[in-house]
Amino acid sequence: MFKKLLIPALFAISGVFSPTLTYADTTLLNVSYDVTREFYKDFNASFIKYWKAKTGETVTINQSHGGSSKQARAVADGLEADVISMNQAPDIDILYERSKLIPKDWQKRLPNASSATNSTTVFLVRKGNPKNIKDWNDLIKPGISVVIPNPKTSGNGKYSYLAAWGYVIRKDGDEAKAKDFVTKLFKNVPVLDTGGRGATTTFAQRDIGDALLTFENEVNLIKKELGDKFDVVYPSASILAENPISVVDKFAKKHKTEAVAQAYVEYHFSEAGQEIAVHHYLRPSVASVASKYKDRFKSLDLFTVDEVFGGWAKAQKTHFADGGTFDQIYK
Repeated sequence: MFKKLLIPALFAISGVFSPTLTYADTTLLNVSYDVTREFYKDFNASFIKYWKAKTGETVTINQSHGGSSKQARAVADGLEADVISMNQAPDIDILYERSKLIPKDWQKRLPNASSATNSTTVFLVRKGNPKNIKDWNDLIKPGISVVIPNPKTSGNGKYSYLAAWGYVIRKDGDEAKAKDFVTKLFKNVPVLDTGGRGATTTFAQRDIGDALLTFENEVNLIKKELGDKFDVVYPSASILAENPISVVDKFAKKHKTEAVAQAYVEYHFSEAGQEIAVHHYLRPSVASVASKYKDRFKSLDLFTVDEVFGGWAKAQKTHFADGGTFDQIYK
């Protein structure tokens, strides 16, 4: 059953062509991060059905998945996505900064700063939690092996790094103590996969590590498929991981897909789209749906990148730019 987690990085969901349609068939490419494969398989099918009923137009949606930062750079460098869906705003900002593919104020075009869903970093451990891992402090103990995606290529990895750093700050620590803590944590990391799904494979299939740090939706997907082999540990504090989305204006205009691409991103904020997100353990941002499923998601002390790090721009420059804190730690 775990093979469901390892579907290829590119898949297509196809509609049925009818010669009586008044619209030509349309194809969208959504470039997304690593652990949204299963979500978009269901979401895209729902949108295709919705759009067909509304307009009579048949839409094919292609997906590309990988480490979020790597995916974003590919679009900025010319991969012609109509839509980009990431797990951090900087991986969409660079489409403006590098290539002017979108407007600078892209986050103002949709509700909740264009983030339809969010998640958080939690721990996945072996069945029965044999190493008794209960909170962040347990991850830096000698003899503990932790699997984390590479923060240089993966938004998932960035969030894990920042969650550990922020945990120390929230516990009345200072920057020096946080750096020491995260240094000890990454000394316990045996391998850095480029994305969250690669880290999942390392932990779950290759049996490397005592704990996997990844998004809540990913650990619940693993539990759903292989529940008798793993347990989920919720730390005392963690980070809010927001999942923004945007039309890639320049490419959508070139492909003449602007209208359907805009409808597609807006569908993420519909009740139907939010319900699919909940089914895949993504926390909804629409208040009515969040209220309906409030008991499904564990209440945590969640902090944001803005609160602890002064925003993504500052966090990126300080921690993840070449020569930044992560490079100093990991060398």
